[in-house]
Amino acid sequence: MYVELPEKRYYGIGEVAKAFGVNTSLIRFWEKEFDVLQPKKNAKGNRKFTPQDIQNLQLIYHLVKERGFTLEGAKIHLKEEKQKTLSTFEVVQKLQKVRAELLKIKDQL
Repeated sequence: MYVELPEKRYYGIGEVAKAFGVNTSLIRFWEKEFDVLQPKKNAKGNRKFTPQDIQNLQLIYHLVKERGFTLEGAKIHLKEEKQKTLSTFEVVQKLQKVRAELLKIKDQL
């Protein structure tokens, strides 16, 4: 899934959930389940996600929603084969970005 977010230092949980097309409760649940997600919390408890957190969320989304892994399977896969998973995920992400750009150009014609 290609996520298009503006270039910022921190993203709110609402804009992250909207970009991924999921509920905010799912993002909060994944935060509790996966150790790689560590959003910053302010005094009120609002979560602020960094671009690194967004990248980790994209990887988790890819494993769980697109490839059909269970949560336990995704955790194990991230721990054991993180480098291999990251390299293949980056290739898929670049191809999806190119596809999105081509579709934009097609719509403009």
